[in-house]
Amino acid sequence: MSDTVSAERWEAVPLAPPDSIFKLTAAYKADTHPNKINLGVGAYRDDDNKPWVLPVVKKATEILLHDPTLDHEYLPITGLPEYTAAAARLVFGKDSPVITEERVTSVQTISGTGANHLGALFLSRFYGWNEKRVYVSDPTWVNHHAIFPQVGIPVSTYPYYDAQTIGLAFPAFLDALKAAPPRSVFLLHACAHNPTGVDPTREQWGAIADAMLEKGHFAFFDSAYQGFASGDLEGDAWAVREFVRRNVPLLVCQSFAKNAGLYGERVGALHIVAPSKEAAARIKSQLSVLARAEISNPPAHGARLVSLILNNDELFEEWKRDIRTMSGRIIDMRKELHRLLTEELKTPGNWDHIVNQIGMFSFTGIGPAQSEALVEKAHIYLTSNGRISMAGLNSHNIRYFAEQLDKAVRGQL
Repeated sequence: MSDTVSAERWEAVPLAPPDSIFKLTAAYKADTHPNKINLGVGAYRDDDNKPWVLPVVKKATEILLHDPTLDHEYLPITGLPEYTAAAARLVFGKDSPVITEERVTSVQTISGTGANHLGALFLSRFYGWNEKRVYVSDPTWVNHHAIFPQVGIPVSTYPYYDAQTIGLAFPAFLDALKAAPPRSVFLLHACAHNPTGVDPTREQWGAIADAMLEKGHFAFFDSAYQGFASGDLEGDAWAVREFVRRNVPLLVCQSFAKNAGLYGERVGALHIVAPSKEAAARIKSQLSVLARAEISNPPAHGARLVSLILNNDELFEEWKRDIRTMSGRIIDMRKELHRLLTEELKTPGNWDHIVNQIGMFSFTGIGPAQSEALVEKAHIYLTSNGRISMAGLNSHNIRYFAEQLDKAVRGQL
């Protein structure tokens, strides 16, 4: 027997399964059918099914390109200060006490995913857990289930989607809040719930806040669609601001991927609300340590673009118009799909949820077999749970989709 120690050859490393959404996109790209539709990916498309660079982003890019003072030095570890400050004002409101009293710690992150990760890592290290666990909605963005275990936080789910009503399972949601151990962490979608498109009403948000306060729970807000959901930046921030007003302990993960179309620039922020200015400074010092060990410094370009847009009144107003263009087109697609299914095709079932849901995604209510039939026979690519991205529909393909959906529901595909 040889005494030689063998080097690691990684032969015991198993092959990981592919990401379901990216796998779906690859299958769509390989399909040569003329009527194929991709309803899987969460990215905005215009009415010609093309990526849309916001006009305000083009304008901000031109300004940066001709700025003679621009360099490529490192940003501070916690990000571009004028960006993080403006991002905090956007979500909390410029006159919010947490802003004026300097009780918000804001750190630039690698989009919303990075904000979720950094927020989870911070809680893992410093939160006073009764039981180390995060509660996420059933269903939720699939990446939530990957992010938290990576930092040692197990994930449990709370009831959210009611398949019978294709709406919010509100009583069961409230029961879960009340039954969870005190000081539990609940991940909440600030608006445009992904993947269902089902949001609580303002009255329901109030009852959720009541339950959170009663049990001393912590709200981990994921805000990926402010402005994009309804076209109204203020309205889409209502839940976060109401929780702040009522002093529910919270943090907010923020992304500018959807509402600024900056998917590939990875522009995000983590905001943690502290009880005092001094506590905010301590929190920032620890977030700086965590960020330094992972990315050292965040990327500059996307943050500079968003900073220009948020801090310039003219560009900000143009951005709001661009947001209304995107959200308005998606709302129009919801209305047209509802009209086709209910008025023209007389598709069996109630389809009001199509117009009642909000944001990029919609849960159609169809099952795995019907979803599979749409993929295999109609070349319409969607996830097996019946979720569709409304941004994939346009005036050229919506009738074909409605007709194929109608056939799937009737068992005729």
